[in-house]
Amino acid sequence: MAASVELKKIRKSYGDVEVIHGIDLMIEPGEFTVFVGPSGCGKSTLLRMIAGLEPITGGDMLIEGDRMNEVPAAKRGIAMVFQSYALYPHMSVYKNLSFGLETARAPKEEIERKVKRAAEILQIEPLLQRKPKALSGGQRQRVAIGRAITREPRLFLFDEPLSNLDAELRVQMRVEIAKLHNDLGNTMIYVTHDQIEAMTMADKIVVLSAGHIEQAGPPLELYNNPKNLFVAGFIGSPKMNFLKAKVEGQDAGSAKLAVAGSSLTFDRKVNASQGDEVTFGVRPEHITITEGSGKHFSTVTVDLVEHLGGQTIIYTTTPDGTAMTLALEGQREVPLGSQIETYIDTKRCHVFNAAGDVV
Repeated sequence: MAASVELKKIRKSYGDVEVIHGIDLMIEPGEFTVFVGPSGCGKSTLLRMIAGLEPITGGDMLIEGDRMNEVPAAKRGIAMVFQSYALYPHMSVYKNLSFGLETARAPKEEIERKVKRAAEILQIEPLLQRKPKALSGGQRQRVAIGRAITREPRLFLFDEPLSNLDAELRVQMRVEIAKLHNDLGNTMIYVTHDQIEAMTMADKIVVLSAGHIEQAGPPLELYNNPKNLFVAGFIGSPKMNFLKAKVEGQDAGSAKLAVAGSSLTFDRKVNASQGDEVTFGVRPEHITITEGSGKHFSTVTVDLVEHLGGQTIIYTTTPDGTAMTLALEGQREVPLGSQIETYIDTKRCHVFNAAGDVV
């Protein structure tokens, strides 16, 4: 069971302060959509409006084509999982899972069936008689998700559910939630500030900033073709390098740019005039050390090297004093303070104008 969600010109104001500015968005049935953005961008407010926990100031919110603006949260067919777990501390795991069904006066057999199914899906059957205080953080979050599953909603909402977990558990729970989506097929809307969670889990990422949608689409679409500087800098880790540049000239199929003290031929024309100042964007993994190959971009100074085992991150400074990060596969021994020659694949790069838009 899955439902579509449509937002039409959705606005939210607190008094005279507008925090959500006329958002339009379509979420297809069964889609895993992630709202991502920095603190204060409006992602949790938007989720709470969909849930019915925040009144909508303007516009329409539809589930399966039905307008939901004034429909109470309990009648929207949703289940929400919070950052804080929100478990009943005096109840066993079984009672936490069954409580909502008991309150709704569901038959005993139905309650047992739904609790058993949720426990099997989340592999928490051995924990059913424990109290929340006897559970780890990851186990508590599984119980919170299980409580949502027992309701068999048409729409799952997750509000930063992994924020309280340590790094290893976050990775584990990320995989489990993605598998849960594959198994259940429900529509899921997930809020996070962590772009890695967004990239690894989503069918569609919605990047928010100051109450506006900057870009929405599949993860790799946003990664490979960001519309502006904000999306380019937010999606990807380590983040994209932004280097000051100037358009030196263009011909039929390429542009010549002055970048970081060097001259670079970009593999296509840009929507800018000769002499315009622009920003040249290149991801750390798209910069390589030339190692005598004859291909050359710029000679940079090594400031710091991070050895991550399967990857080496090198922080450098270009001749004009700009910081530039390289991400190289494998283990590289690069002395601090050394000079290295770099090469950039211009087919994987981006140029942004003074307003921050791709040109």
